[in-house]
Amino acid sequence: MSGIAPSILAADFANLQRDVEMLNASAAEYIHVDIMDGMFVPNISFGLPVCEAISRHAKKPLDVHLMIEQPDRYLADFRKAGASIMTVHYEACPHLHRTVQHIKELGALAGVALNPHTPVEVLTEILSEVSLILIMSVNPGFGGQKFIENTYKKISRLNQLRREGGYDFKIEVDGGVNLSNTPRLTEVGADILVAGSFVFSSENPSQTIQAMKNAQEI
Repeated sequence: MSGIAPSILAADFANLQRDVEMLNASAAEYIHVDIMDGMFVPNISFGLPVCEAISRHAKKPLDVHLMIEQPDRYLADFRKAGASIMTVHYEACPHLHRTVQHIKELGALAGVALNPHTPVEVLTEILSEVSLILIMSVNPGFGGQKFIENTYKKISRLNQLRREGGYDFKIEVDGGVNLSNTPRLTEVGADILVAGSFVFSSENPSQTIQAMKNAQEI
């Protein structure tokens, strides 16, 4: 589990099938699907019907990022809608271990996301249970934000915990990711890079994904 996960949130919603098919043919390993409820984050993106529509055309695994309150209510529904990976926020889950177990029981890979202000140490008791830790490198809710520099230190610390504990979870980073910071992010331990507006606003999204992939492998 490594590579590039373009965020479909930045796609052209009037041509969603076209953009999903572009990702299918690209070097991306995943399709990142941002679900926002207007409560946990100050924005609303889309919900189950759009996720299911994306799944109908996607040939890459759907990496579903649930930026929502009480995500347990919808885990089974998002799994049915095509989610291969379901990532919940530490900040939204008072019973995180139970939530992670539920995701795994549904047959999906379980991920946990951390907001920029949340230290990685809060996850020490759950690291052995998850497939993915998502480090937010912007405050969640909107695309196109500036990368928070402290993210490098957080990823490095999480990578250290992974090595020391012998864990096999992947480290994903989301927010302000581009070609200039891809090599350093990879160097400090990031495995999966989420990029939205950087990919979809570029002249040739497929070439941009390939360039990020190449930079990740240097």
